Amino acid sequence: MSKTVLVVDDSPSIREAVGYTLQTEGYQVIKAESGKDALENIDGKQVDLVITDLHMPAMNGIELTKEIRKLNDFSRVPILLLTTESQVSKKLEAKLAGATGWIIKPFVAEKLISVVKRVLR
Repeated sequence: MSKTVLVVDDSPSIREAVGYTLQTEGYQVIKAESGKDALENIDGKQVDLVITDLHMPAMNGIELTKEIRKLNDFSRVPILLLTTESQVSKKLEAKLAGATGWIIKPFVAEKLISVVKRVLR
């Protein structure tokens, strides 16, 4: 049974790159271009992992993490932030919001897959 990953990023090229990397490893991928789009896309769906960009217009990755954590079905789903940001304060803010981990962009496919496998264990 393959796992489903929600990929949220306002950059189409990042969505495609992350989606392709995950699909080649056998994961099902749902793509969303914004936090609002993500929340509409996961309603009633089984999602095993969320990978979200930090910097997005309207709703950033930390705000999206907080919204996802409010949903009963998603209180324990791992959430990884994919970002160019490496500030400790931002990482702490993300962790307090309920994020599971942090992947720095530009991502390396092998590293992304290894982190995904680790959190989906």
